[in-house]
Amino acid sequence: MTEASIIDGKAYAERLRARIALKTADLRAATGIVPGLAVVLVGEDPASQVYVRTKSRQAEAAGIRAFDHKLPASVTDEHLLALIATLNADPTVHGILVQLPLPRQISADKVLRAVDPTKDVDGFHPTNVGYLATGQRDMAMVPCTPLGCLLLLEDRLGSLSGLDAVVIGRSNIVGKPMAQLLLQADATVTVVHSRTRAIAEHCRRADIVVAALGRPGFVKADWIKPGATVIDVGINRIVRADGTSGIVGDVDAGSVRAVAGAMTPVPGGVGPMTIACLLANTVTAAFRARGLEPPDWRKD
Repeated sequence: MTEASIIDGKAYAERLRARIALKTADLRAATGIVPGLAVVLVGEDPASQVYVRTKSRQAEAAGIRAFDHKLPASVTDEHLLALIATLNADPTVHGILVQLPLPRQISADKVLRAVDPTKDVDGFHPTNVGYLATGQRDMAMVPCTPLGCLLLLEDRLGSLSGLDAVVIGRSNIVGKPMAQLLLQADATVTVVHSRTRAIAEHCRRADIVVAALGRPGFVKADWIKPGATVIDVGINRIVRADGTSGIVGDVDAGSVRAVAGAMTPVPGGVGPMTIACLLANTVTAAFRARGLEPPDWRKD
């Protein structure tokens, strides 16, 4: 049996960033507007610092102005909310991203609700959640990771209409919005989670499996329908028996690749798409702020 073909998220993200740069240049030439992305980082978490630097570097390369705001871990709710209010009122800022996780003394829900929904490029504000849930994608900011997964699926499979899809995980960040996007693409969707009985049986019927639960190697080969498309959202750091560390997904890639028709690698699959979709959302917000129809990022 041939092994699954690899869905190269890194290559797709590179092409998407090139389209973003073109649309950014078009917007600037027509209106003088330069899309602006404000990233707020609280504390000194090393992984978050690297992620924020990557976002800012890629934003600048795509013609997006990046505004980085670094605050100490001891910051108060009041100080952080005041910064967000300033960014909400700043016409040069079209997208606001508050890097998670936040320190314990900060109410993440309160902070995310404070972001202007039209600048909420993470898609976490209840207004954007509501727009997505009611099928109003033309009004919503769609969460970046699920959007990236959908773009990869449509690029690989074309129409998703009528396909059976299983989403493993029900988080507000990935699982729930992923299910909404698949439903709106006319797939038949099942969401399974930690309380679901016989998860493997649900997966075996699926043409599409999206694994987003945060458990390394959770999805096994005998869970996968032969030829199915598998999207692995997991990013898990592990320590091997020999003491070395590494990053693996939620899918047992070594065994699943012998059964699946196509799958995303970890790393190099969904991760690069998340940042590219963040930039796409920022440009979408800039177009909308000017009353212009935003680009359709599904089209090359």
